[in-house]
Amino acid sequence: MRFEHLIEINDPLNPLIDPLSREQVWTGLMYRVEEPAIFLPGLDRCDILSRTDERIERELHFGAASIRDSVTFQLHEWVCFESAANADHAGGKLTIRFEQPDALRLYLRFTYETTLPEGMAAGEVVQVSEFVKSAYRESDVDTVRIIRMIAANGRPQ
Repeated sequence: MRFEHLIEINDPLNPLIDPLSREQVWTGLMYRVEEPAIFLPGLDRCDILSRTDERIERELHFGAASIRDSVTFQLHEWVCFESAANADHAGGKLTIRFEQPDALRLYLRFTYETTLPEGMAAGEVVQVSEFVKSAYRESDVDTVRIIRMIAANGRPQ
């Protein structure tokens, strides 16, 4: 399944939303990479296994389940989280990309590529797909909310 959507970060027509710089949003995204527990409910621990200038290998622990993922990134442009399927997890890929059509507007585009469980009837696939899309959307709204907290306070509360 492929799913993507935009979240507007800066809306020059809405004075109730404080504008954020690319740097502030990037700092929040890197916080999600380095300290993901605040972004991922149920995450007990994250171990950083290796690191280069553009890649981090991690192991995420959710109770008895462990997921290894690889995070690649290009400074102030995009972040990509990719995990392989295992017995505990279907695997998938999430790319978060900056889009800035002009100096006043800033968006994040979230693109998911995941598999759905096999053996489901067509109607079940549609129902599960819509549920998963809704969950992704809500998670991404929370991500932006947390990024705003980090920008305002220096760290999540």
